[in-house]
Amino acid sequence: MPGIPLGVLDLVPIPSGATAAEALRNTIDLARQTERFGYARYWFAEHHLNPGVAGASPAVVLALTAAATSTLRIGSGAVQLGHRTALSTVEEFGLIDALHPGRLDLGLGRSGGRPSGQPAPASPPPTTTPVVDGRTPNGLRIPARFSFEHLIGTPRFRLQQQLLHQPGARPQDYGEQVDDILALLRGDYRAADGTEAHAVPGEGADLEVWILGSSGGESADVAGRNGLRFAANYHVSPATVLEAAEGYRAAFQPSDHLDKPYVSVSADVVVAEDAETARELATGYGPWVRSIRTAEGAIPFPTPDEARAHVRTWTEEDHALVADRVDTQFVGTPGQVADQLEQLQQATGADELIITTLTHDHADRVRSYRLLAEEWSRR
Repeated sequence: MPGIPLGVLDLVPIPSGATAAEALRNTIDLARQTERFGYARYWFAEHHLNPGVAGASPAVVLALTAAATSTLRIGSGAVQLGHRTALSTVEEFGLIDALHPGRLDLGLGRSGGRPSGQPAPASPPPTTTPVVDGRTPNGLRIPARFSFEHLIGTPRFRLQQQLLHQPGARPQDYGEQVDDILALLRGDYRAADGTEAHAVPGEGADLEVWILGSSGGESADVAGRNGLRFAANYHVSPATVLEAAEGYRAAFQPSDHLDKPYVSVSADVVVAEDAETARELATGYGPWVRSIRTAEGAIPFPTPDEARAHVRTWTEEDHALVADRVDTQFVGTPGQVADQLEQLQQATGADELIITTLTHDHADRVRSYRLLAEEWSRR
């Protein structure tokens, strides 16, 4: 599709029967391959305490990937700021930029949930795009909103918070933390008493700063008022992608970074030469999503046969738990998936799209990205 670049979001998934080391080697290979296919950027997500995901530290993995590639922009999608400081974030990315200047995207996100007892944020205003019977006017599926409230306060959530935070530490306000990161990158950070701080390396680093958000709330507002690039997550929260993009554009103020809004939108995609094969490769997606939404933690990505064994024991509640994600995964031939991506781009006004693909076998994953890139280049 002319003028709409594609990027990659890699969770560094561990297939069933494989190891974290194998998953990391697959990631390095996939980055090299997608660079050759013409993808514009390659991002790493941050997840913790997930037996099926090796992407615990975006900075470490992207440093390895930077050394193995040459033209891809590489970055975080996203660094979770709730359990780190502005200084540590700037210094980590400054170190990588020192050896790979001009290639890094610093994607910033919140820490995946609020502490128990903290009130839920106010609901954003309704979107201006009409959604009738779960579809936008151009046919994009917008499912019912999924609530993550059941995950807040679970034993696994509490343990993750405990292990990621220093005892007694209070996370900094997200907006303030982003302001501090930008000040440290510019070199004009001042403490309340006027004391200067200069992050070396980090100060003056040639980074693209992004904010990632799943709704039209605080993340969209922080991105807009700072004039930063914004990534909306259709693949995580398809119900709220429209409000996220619209909330960001409504809050946008021109800055030294951008003179107009710039939005990337993510999608879960599996492509194969024929639709039946693509559906077979995507079979493991439902059980994988269920493991996350039951607070079990992402399981190693199952084979199709393993996935079918999982699903045979499911209740109606299990199916409902993953329906919004399964129904909005784009699965099919290159032409079918590219058509759906065009729908997504048109409905959200995205300036670019970022693709995440999960299959059990690495070769199938590489092939999916290749087939999509070839089809996209013809449009």
